[in-house]
Amino acid sequence: MSLSNGRHYVAIPGPSVFPDQVLRAMHRPGPNIYAPEQGVLMAGVQADLKKVVRTSHHAAMYIANGHGAWEAAVANVLAEGDRVLVLATGRFAHGWASMANAMGVETEIIDFGLRSTIDQERVQQALAADKQHRYRAVMAVHVDTATSVRNDTKALRDTIDAVGHPALLMIDCIASLGCDKFEMDLWGVDVVVAGCQKGLMTPPGMAFVFFNQKAAGYRDQKKVVSGYWDWRKRAEPEEFYQYFGGTPPTHHLYGLRAALDIILAEGVESVWKRHEILANTIYTAVECWANDGPVELNIDDKECRSHAVTSVRAGAPHGTGVRDWVFEHAGVSLGIGLGMAQPDDPEWHGFFRIGHMGHINSQMIMGVLGSIDAALKALDISHGSGALEAASSYLANHNK
Repeated sequence: MSLSNGRHYVAIPGPSVFPDQVLRAMHRPGPNIYAPEQGVLMAGVQADLKKVVRTSHHAAMYIANGHGAWEAAVANVLAEGDRVLVLATGRFAHGWASMANAMGVETEIIDFGLRSTIDQERVQQALAADKQHRYRAVMAVHVDTATSVRNDTKALRDTIDAVGHPALLMIDCIASLGCDKFEMDLWGVDVVVAGCQKGLMTPPGMAFVFFNQKAAGYRDQKKVVSGYWDWRKRAEPEEFYQYFGGTPPTHHLYGLRAALDIILAEGVESVWKRHEILANTIYTAVECWANDGPVELNIDDKECRSHAVTSVRAGAPHGTGVRDWVFEHAGVSLGIGLGMAQPDDPEWHGFFRIGHMGHINSQMIMGVLGSIDAALKALDISHGSGALEAASSYLANHNK
């Protein structure tokens, strides 16, 4: 007998929970990829993706994961010997920088640590010191999945403009798209990278790069871009379905079409609001646990916390203990403390992460919080009381 029997809840920060509508849309025979309907399907998907990222500019789609989106963005606007400024608030900005380095791009990293957002004053100082405008781009992550910090993208754009620096603003929106509020055009972002497996609720396998005219101009200055990553034809609605570099990901497109239908039927602003309320429910519970014992939110400032993922510090070995207990006894998978340390470091075992992105609702969030609460009790981990009562009261007050 095990209380974990039943439908398992994968509460990791991506891949997220996939709606039944998405899975049903994908469960069909393979189509004729040369039929006109495929071009119509992909053009519609492209147009609706731009509604979610809030842009009137260009969208390119790839058969890839988020790392592929990173490489596609770099390949189209940067060349060997170019220099970029990378702003790190967790693991993933470092990952993007490493990829750029491997492609011959010089990266200068300002690391803001694992518990804070971007310090705009330090960014302004770095840009002002770049008198020769050697930085071709400023690269940052909107929401770092490891630390759960959310960076103020609009403030970053304002900082760049205040200095009068011509660098592109390139943003990784992989964890946050379709969860946290994001306005590509309104906030002045030049390049956005994203994937399908988190807020877009589709199994991993597709990546996206959105870019404006300024970024398109950078691409036009390049002599060579590999045929697969070149975004020019991919951004043309009447042509791009032919330029996946081979057979298009037909069933992913069917699933993505269904996911976009769900998002647009709810309304993008309503999707953001739902994620905000459910995230605050989690914060409320963790803040109660933090009143006594080692459990605490990784990000102190509520305004800098993601609405897609919450990273929780519990101290070694409690992070691993909680993850193991809820998996074995409650049928829940929590995220590992990715990017905090290495597996052979005791600190690796001091974190767990709760993914709350995409196809989620109140009962799912209360279920995972109840499972964690039970784990803390079962493992005799000191913690403050009243977490579930506070979380349910918060939900009640925001659903009147």
